[in-house]
Amino acid sequence: MHQPNEVLFYIGTYNGEKEKAILLGALDQETGEMRVLGGTSGIENPSYLALNASRTMLYAVSELDEGKVHAYAIDPGSQALRSLGSQATRGGAPCYVSVAPQDDYIFVSNYTGGNVNVFPLNPDGSLQEMSSQVKHEGSGIRSDRQDAPHPHSVIPDQTGEHVLVCDLGLDQIVFYRVDDGKLVTHREVAVPPGSGPRHLAVHPSRQWIYLVNELSNTVNVFASDEPEGDLKLLQSISSLPEHYTAGSDDTAADIHVAPCGRYLYVSNRGHDSIALFHVDNATGLLEAQDWVISGGRTPRNFALIGGMLLAANQNSGNIVSFRIDSETGRLIPTGNELDVPSPVCLVALD
Repeated sequence: MHQPNEVLFYIGTYNGEKEKAILLGALDQETGEMRVLGGTSGIENPSYLALNASRTMLYAVSELDEGKVHAYAIDPGSQALRSLGSQATRGGAPCYVSVAPQDDYIFVSNYTGGNVNVFPLNPDGSLQEMSSQVKHEGSGIRSDRQDAPHPHSVIPDQTGEHVLVCDLGLDQIVFYRVDDGKLVTHREVAVPPGSGPRHLAVHPSRQWIYLVNELSNTVNVFASDEPEGDLKLLQSISSLPEHYTAGSDDTAADIHVAPCGRYLYVSNRGHDSIALFHVDNATGLLEAQDWVISGGRTPRNFALIGGMLLAANQNSGNIVSFRIDSETGRLIPTGNELDVPSPVCLVALD
């Protein structure tokens, strides 16, 4: 059982099918201490997780050469997971799953498959047969990383009528209309060649979209016209400190805007840091403020939970908690960490 001052969160890992690969964690909101309450086996490499709006269902990709996506019902008392089955993604290395705002569809991007899927949901949250699949074509300028399409994230807008797909291989954000469970190309937005778009975050005001680029270690700021799917580039800023020389191991990973809209955070692998940017509330533009060591190696994913930031350090096998200063957004280490094998995704149940 968790305590009243604890917030619960799920942890996705690169663990095997016979191991507990999805873990249930608890965070003490006062101290930053974390513990594992339980886990779920029967899925291999659940590298990305997503909750539905009502927090009754968890969806997880199984990042394999022949990918799958799994559905789990969440027990309202214990928050334990009960499998409701899986579907093949018909693509390799699925790396992102998201849920439509109305809880009627999920979306999956397959990194090596180059394809994006739609699965309708049954009333109980289980998965129906795939209703749509689109396959990207082309390549980018980086022969080592952009020889083919690599959809890295698929994110529905507030209405659920559109999804935005960041394709690392094509240097594009592709807008699709969701038309009766089918994906219809609406618009393609190019980013600077060699950027490698990975994830994006939408400002709470919906006026701006922030894109983190894995290969160029940059953040793009776009003015967003949501109904039209029109993005206007306002700014490009490095995710790394000014005088730091990036090496081949330096790749930006995750990005989140604080609920207050004043702070934006980005994780840097190689540099092994979390960057803080202040957001101008009139223009949406970013100003770099600080970099804090993530407390481990390769911070692939992080989450803002209960007034804190939790960094999942994949290669050192630990999750580290930081308190967020509400006045400045700066991260203050709590001194607490949780040992977890290859943690790569965190989602809060609050």
